Amino acid sequence: MRPANSFIGSPIERIEDLRFLRGRGTYVSDLTRPNQLHAVILRSPEAHGHLRAVDATRALAHPGVHAVITAADLGASVPRIPLRLQPLPELEPFHQPMLAHDKVRYVGEPIAVVIAETAGIAEDALDLIDLRIDPLPAITDKASADAAASVLFEAHGSNRAMVWTATRGDAEAAFASADLILKHSFKVQRHAAMFMEPRGFMAEWNPQTQKLTVWGAAKVAWTNRRILATAMEIPEGSVELIEVDVGGGFGSRGEFYPEDYLIPAASRIVGRPIKWTEDRREHLMSANHARDIECDVEMAVASDGKILGLRGMAFADIGAYFRTNGSVGPRNVSQFMSGPYKIENIHLQSTQLTTNKTPSGTYRGPGRFETDFIRERMIDLAAGKLGLDPVAMRRRNLVADADMPYPLASITPYDSSTELDSGDYHHVFDLCLKEFGWDEKSALQGKLIDGRYHGLSVGSFIEGGAAGPKEDARLVLETDGSLTVYLGSSAVGQGLQTIMTQIAADAMEMPFDRIRVLHGSTSHVTEGFGSYHSRSTVMGGSAILLAADKLKGMIREAAAAKFGCAAADVQIDGETVTANGASCPLSGLAAEPLDVEATFFNKKYTYAYGTQAAHVSVDPGTGHVRVHDYLSVEDVGRMINPLTLHGQAIGGIVQGLGGTFLEHLIYDEHGQLLTGSLADYLMPTASDFPVIRSITLELKPSPNNPLGAKGAGEGGIIPVGGIIANAVANALAHLDVQPMELPLSPPRVWRLIRDAQEAKRAM
Repeated sequence: MRPANSFIGSPIERIEDLRFLRGRGTYVSDLTRPNQLHAVILRSPEAHGHLRAVDATRALAHPGVHAVITAADLGASVPRIPLRLQPLPELEPFHQPMLAHDKVRYVGEPIAVVIAETAGIAEDALDLIDLRIDPLPAITDKASADAAASVLFEAHGSNRAMVWTATRGDAEAAFASADLILKHSFKVQRHAAMFMEPRGFMAEWNPQTQKLTVWGAAKVAWTNRRILATAMEIPEGSVELIEVDVGGGFGSRGEFYPEDYLIPAASRIVGRPIKWTEDRREHLMSANHARDIECDVEMAVASDGKILGLRGMAFADIGAYFRTNGSVGPRNVSQFMSGPYKIENIHLQSTQLTTNKTPSGTYRGPGRFETDFIRERMIDLAAGKLGLDPVAMRRRNLVADADMPYPLASITPYDSSTELDSGDYHHVFDLCLKEFGWDEKSALQGKLIDGRYHGLSVGSFIEGGAAGPKEDARLVLETDGSLTVYLGSSAVGQGLQTIMTQIAADAMEMPFDRIRVLHGSTSHVTEGFGSYHSRSTVMGGSAILLAADKLKGMIREAAAAKFGCAAADVQIDGETVTANGASCPLSGLAAEPLDVEATFFNKKYTYAYGTQAAHVSVDPGTGHVRVHDYLSVEDVGRMINPLTLHGQAIGGIVQGLGGTFLEHLIYDEHGQLLTGSLADYLMPTASDFPVIRSITLELKPSPNNPLGAKGAGEGGIIPVGGIIANAVANALAHLDVQPMELPLSPPRVWRLIRDAQEAKRAM
């Protein structure tokens, strides 16, 4: 017998990268179909108003224009985008129509689609469409939403759409017994995923077969196929969504947008293939935004630093409509505010506000980035009030290994209960401090060195993953003895092909180079659920293990028939089967491929967890914050590929630093987006944060899946805002500067310093 494979756990370089590095990726913009036309979207220039007329007469007369599609061309009723996650009936009135037809509710909302010979011609024709919009007052923040100078949805009568409530224990009793009650308000700004390649689609309707093919699927192809088929009133089996390469996803790409319907519908209307790709300005104004919360929170604490309870209210600006996953972030803000800490009494509410901004959805660590900023700031503030060491206070409150599984707060109205699955949080916390050199660096706390004040901070986090309810995998043993793996998971830049090849190679004891992985297209498996919530490795990888067991059984049956023996007598040794002294290579086993499909069911989340530490310095003259050192230590249960996981961790931290210091989608009082280009919307560059370190551990495998793995694509980003804000506060402790709002841009930090200095002088 040859040695067993050990690809799982090996730092194998991504096998998909060579193709990308050679410029051989295939993106939507690379696709060309015979006789294709191009689509461009007319978007609302007004944030809020009654849409009175859309006159396309002049545009239709423009040479090269084939059609201008408005809501009137879509039938008696314009289809709407349903919710994919938490589909509550009370949110249905807030679903977005595919094209505006009575009102416009944000700048960038689609009003019409121009179809032309080239994208340039279509762009020129946009200016020839005559719009008449009667403006209404724009709702752009919590104050204007509550003032209700206008209401986005008149039938609802309010700009407060719904409230999530997270509860555990008896918060009222906890606050009654507290030695300290701390109350503060926080804000996290609106920002979003800025993947390298904007969205796009190629759609082709075949009138002879009544079949629709759409290239550009990502993230949740099967769900989007279901939504699209329903909207177009055709059988689901008549729609094929084909995955192509994408330049990143981060939660935003691959949800169902108006364009997911408009481009296929346009292809059916004009009878030719239609191609559409958005430019960066379109992306900034139309792809899902994220974050954007205000929160008033109270923490009840005993004199020894034990956190007794949390209560408060968050207000989440979800924009103009509830799109497919728009409730996830606001829900998570309430349910996960306790994080990795043992807080037994919780009553937190999160109100979702409709405003005249681009609709919100998920962005890496949705809700968790925001709530970690709030919680970690509160812990430092409480420690300061009690005269305690914030490091000791955190250690005092971390959930213990003996407490596992540890239940988190329950959430309503979409009932959801969950629990931390496994972990030694104290070990990871102490290891982070050791590797960071906390004891040695502590001497720098608050020190002025070369004109800059230095500060340190530490904080812990949890990372939920592995959303169910299931995922499918299909394994095909080809007649040449190679293995093809088909997955319902999608590739959005996470190294899916490499990771799944490692899992399949070990499961089947086959050479790595004899396995091909195909993923994310609706023709591959009966049903798929895609890649979101750090689920693809756990769910898709576990489905591969189940399919491998079934395939091995089929191989034994085929070999038994060939050798004339019982299936139990057959041994599989890599690419060879043996029984009773006879042997046969897999390539000669059967005349037809052996094909199996399996589904992994799971309704329990996994929870990776970790601790991060930062060392920063602040220039009091400019407000600039420099990150000198940043370390993350995270336990992921079981690593499939340490190399790709390291990249996920570092990338997440960089995105967190971008959200902490730079990125901000800013609207004026009229609902106009002021940061509509990358000249205005600032993002981190390679030289901004040169010292970022990551350590990944395999301490406590998850008991909720056969791999023992935990979703680990989002942990890096989650605690960054709170950790950096605490480090800045510690650097400026002599001024009692307390950052309560992100981003910590140089102007904001400078104003905090100036205000603190003026307050000191006034004392």
